[in-house]
Amino acid sequence: MKNKQVKMSLFVLALAAAGCNQNAKTDTATSTETATPTDSAATDSAATASASKPEVDLFDGKSLAGWHGFNKTGEVKNWTVQDGALVCMGAAKDAHGGDLVSDKQYSNFELSWEWKVDKGSNSGVMYHVIEDKKYQSPYETGPEYQVMDDIGFPEKLENWQLAGADYAIAPANEKKKLKPVGEWNSSKIIYNNGHVEHWLNGEKIVEFDRNSEFWKKQRAEGKWKDYPDYAKATTGFIALQDHGNKAYYRNIKIKEL
Repeated sequence: MKNKQVKMSLFVLALAAAGCNQNAKTDTATSTETATPTDSAATDSAATASASKPEVDLFDGKSLAGWHGFNKTGEVKNWTVQDGALVCMGAAKDAHGGDLVSDKQYSNFELSWEWKVDKGSNSGVMYHVIEDKKYQSPYETGPEYQVMDDIGFPEKLENWQLAGADYAIAPANEKKKLKPVGEWNSSKIIYNNGHVEHWLNGEKIVEFDRNSEFWKKQRAEGKWKDYPDYAKATTGFIALQDHGNKAYYRNIKIKEL
């Protein structure tokens, strides 16, 4: 009888031990599964941090360092620096010959700046500009954010020629609020894999995608139908336009995306 009791006790102890081992395995598996998302989140966070690039100044506020004349080398004579602003003297004839171009090229980016113009002035900011002797001007290849005196310009303007528009493609919407001539405006262009946004004084005034039917139609039927290389590049220079009028730029910054 005693032997039977001992055997029975050993059997019960064996079952208890097996149960404990099984629970230990289950606890370990559960611990591993809950750790996996934490490790993944940490990896994703690290990847995001490494992919993020800082905003940098394109204009140092005191010189033309980092800029050159479109398709030119040597001294730039039609742009100068006054009171911390990069100033277009308006020396070029019409829209050829005087544009200023960044030394570095950009693909996806967020570009911000402040600007003002004199009465009747016309200028612009372009991107994805290609330098080549076959081009007379950056606008032949680079899309343009229009910089303009909407009120005092001496000629009749289409809505796609007014300040903030994507020139000859998309006019500004009803959120546009332009400061009077002589006051500083703040602007921004965001370009990210074909998605384009124009901002003016804190409001998004233009938005479209270069893969959309709207853009393709404007490109094929509007002014740019006669410019085969317009907006073909997805990497290029930033350009500031000399259209024969005075224009002022400052706090020019860019963040690559």
